[in-house]
Amino acid sequence: MTNPEPEILSQLEKLGHVVFRSGSYNLNIIGVRSPNREANKFDDRLHVVFKDEFDVWQDLSFQITTDAGSYWLFNPMKVTGTAILVAGQYRGVYKIDLHNGKYEALCQRAGKVRVYRDGDKDNTHDRDPSSIVEGYFGINIHRASSKKESTQVDKWSAGCQVFSDPDEFDVFMALCRKSSAIWGETFTYTLIEE
Repeated sequence: MTNPEPEILSQLEKLGHVVFRSGSYNLNIIGVRSPNREANKFDDRLHVVFKDEFDVWQDLSFQITTDAGSYWLFNPMKVTGTAILVAGQYRGVYKIDLHNGKYEALCQRAGKVRVYRDGDKDNTHDRDPSSIVEGYFGINIHRASSKKESTQVDKWSAGCQVFSDPDEFDVFMALCRKSSAIWGETFTYTLIEE
């Protein structure tokens, strides 16, 4: 028996994004940003959609944030403001590497991404198209605490895509390692708006 293809893949195609359907563990890594613009909440989802070794579709969903925490909104690293990843598909941009030199995560090492710059130092995520810049900003996919589930984003994200639960992050990274052994070292990340 095979599972039907998860609906989120047709959503991606409607938006003009590439979908990976061939072979086992060919991961579609998809962030779904909630419409809530208030900072400091893990209110987004990350889906990992793939066929397993039995050719059965899997859609694993994890709680994340796709936005910066309050700390970085009020204390931006750049004069132009805190980074907020622009929705879109970032083909082959991510690799398994050390996040902040500490632990393995998916890191922006193989290509540019686009970010909004939110510089008004309040607790609302601003997505002004005139502020968009493209480059290497270290917008990684990593976890918050290594010991327990985090309930507030705070300093955990300055623009990265961050898992609230370290156990869920471990599941995600195990899938990435398995995929990398089959499909190579780069990963595509697609961020869509809910």
